[in-house]
Amino acid sequence: MDNQLKRGLLDVCVLAAIKNEDSYGYKIIKDMKPYLELSESTLYTILKRLEAADMLSVRTAEHDGRLRKYYHITEAGIKRIEQFRTEWKEVVSIYQFVVRGEQHE
Repeated sequence: MDNQLKRGLLDVCVLAAIKNEDSYGYKIIKDMKPYLELSESTLYTILKRLEAADMLSVRTAEHDGRLRKYYHITEAGIKRIEQFRTEWKEVVSIYQFVVRGEQHE
């Protein structure tokens, strides 16, 4: 898969993982695990990129005597998910064009 396309898909997946509630790194990985494997190093790179793009904000809170970073989706992050949904319709259409007429194997 094209790296740029994969990167964009992972960004949206992370945004979707925190869309309904603030979350932290380990929980994001755990929540995404049924759908895709994501390493901690990849996740934290994505989180930093999304924070720099103002698609999420970060707050630190103490949990069991340790500081934990919680991530919150911003309005820009919600808009990115909406934009993805629109774009995805075009991707599906392109896919259908590419595989048209092929028999299921």
